[in-house]
Amino acid sequence: MQLLNSKATGRAVGQRREKTLAPLQPLRAPLASSSVSIAQEDRGKLATCRAASPTAVVQPTRELEAARDPAEPPSTNGGDRSHETDYVVIGSGIGGLCCAALLAKYGYRVTVCESHYLAGGAAHSFAVGGYRFDAGPSFFLGIGGPPGDGSPNPLKQVLDAVGESVETKKYDRWVVYPPEGGFFPNIASGSAYEATILKHGGPEALAQWRALDKAMKPLQTAAGLFPAAALRGDLGVALTGARFLGPEMMGMGLIAPLLTGPFSALVDKHVTHPWLRAFLDLECFVLSGMTARDTLCAEMAFMFAERNAGRTAIDYPMGGSEAIISALVRGIEKHGGRVLLRTHVEQVVMEGGRAAGVRLRPQGPASASASASSTTKPELIRARCGVVSNASVWDTQKLLPPGAAPEQWRRTSLKTPALDSFVHLHLGIDATGLPSDLECHHLVVNSWEQLTGPQNVIIASVPTVFDPSLAPPGKATVHCYCAANEPYDLWAGLDRRSPEYKALKEERAAPLWEALERFIPDIRDRTELKLVGSPLTHERFVRRHRGSYGPGISAAGGAGWPGPKTPVPGLTVCGDSCMPGIGVPAAAASGMIAANSLAPVWSHLKMMDALLPQPGSGGAKAAAAAAPARR
Repeated sequence: MQLLNSKATGRAVGQRREKTLAPLQPLRAPLASSSVSIAQEDRGKLATCRAASPTAVVQPTRELEAARDPAEPPSTNGGDRSHETDYVVIGSGIGGLCCAALLAKYGYRVTVCESHYLAGGAAHSFAVGGYRFDAGPSFFLGIGGPPGDGSPNPLKQVLDAVGESVETKKYDRWVVYPPEGGFFPNIASGSAYEATILKHGGPEALAQWRALDKAMKPLQTAAGLFPAAALRGDLGVALTGARFLGPEMMGMGLIAPLLTGPFSALVDKHVTHPWLRAFLDLECFVLSGMTARDTLCAEMAFMFAERNAGRTAIDYPMGGSEAIISALVRGIEKHGGRVLLRTHVEQVVMEGGRAAGVRLRPQGPASASASASSTTKPELIRARCGVVSNASVWDTQKLLPPGAAPEQWRRTSLKTPALDSFVHLHLGIDATGLPSDLECHHLVVNSWEQLTGPQNVIIASVPTVFDPSLAPPGKATVHCYCAANEPYDLWAGLDRRSPEYKALKEERAAPLWEALERFIPDIRDRTELKLVGSPLTHERFVRRHRGSYGPGISAAGGAGWPGPKTPVPGLTVCGDSCMPGIGVPAAAASGMIAANSLAPVWSHLKMMDALLPQPGSGGAKAAAAAAPARR
């Protein structure tokens, strides 16, 4: 989904921490400032976690030529996968790969265990009949450009840190199809955005927008104070965040409650125009899966700041999201890490009350019966330093043996509200005669009322507009989906091989076809390959609880997103169940924060010295000067 979530790059992640130590005074030289207690703690971290560089192993992927929903290809791992490492990362989503890449960069032995035969989690790509499709997000911001270009996107910062990059195509708009008919381009710049509001909402809406934008200015400044690369989940943040302190911090005490509250607190104060309120809710929904009432104000503050600063060009990764996943995997490998595919974790291994590794599901078609056999030797990956779960908040609890987690934490985690799921339509079509000016991204709104209602907001992309290599010559790929608005209960209990399941897929895909006909009227006649994905597809391939889009943690509830630490010793978490929340940049930030929290402070500071320009330095000024060039 994430039409706008990639704008939520290094956004006020610090504002979403479960706890943050407010430094009492700026500290100077990074290493010289380290306190004795923190230094001793860090030496203790390394005492039992000595790094090494094993040969990286990434199992080959396999192109699926017949259908999106086949039986899994046979395992090609072979042999006993048991070994010892420093950290095991469960899951290869954006958060897990970012965490693993940085841990490997920090010098730890890292093994990533991915249940699927493709890496990437919800961001994986797959191939069918010569077409390549993205399974999930297709909107990215600030991931291209040279290393050290000052991009605030945590994903770009991780790629820079591990010496990897992604080729991108830059563009500046998507097309909105409102319920009243017609369409209009939504252009990613401050002046164009105001022009859109004036045209569709009138002078009153524009005046209210400007009042809201003015009220958001202090929050925009606060949201950009701390880059994600400086954050960690322990007291070491007093050192890593010190260099970014300045006069702006003086007013943070007054602003913090607004940043950590819902965006609606400011919208309700300044905006009464119905169209503008609905349009703002739409932006929030495609960012977080929730409306302004539940979306964290810090997320929107960063988005406002990026738009006003002119850094809102959108990046399409050439090769699709697979290019991003491949870059992260290369970053893990080159620093001695391992990514094991078709490696399903059955349970976290606890030893002495501490997460000490994982037990794997046996390989092969008889794995189900073998897993229950007492005579089968279990495959174990022992982790000297700990386990990192990139699984969802619900699925992480399923991986823990009974009694491993404090009961209150377990219950709270399992009660986390889940957003609805997806319906996907992946098409291979004949591209003959398609308009030469066809845009890549399209957003259809069927009703301004009940914006989060089932199948109300539909997103579509035609990525071959930018990258023709994703389809055979003369063909095009189309991905259309509704996200966070497909009820799982409609599908619960259905047999995926049954006629009822197939009929329901056709029924629930009907609004997606209608949405596509808004900009390709003869799409049905052009279609040569059709794949319909349901919540059960998402649940199966991404190993996702109820196929959910993610946790529906409301900013109005006051609970906040959990951080990387857990009450289970040796267990760390990352991904979109953690702060700063849902979306590619947020997931990348969570992985970065988790890795930083596990690394010694001095290693973290060294990484920051190489990655982030010092505030007020020539490097920082150069990065600021380069920002408009990224448009």
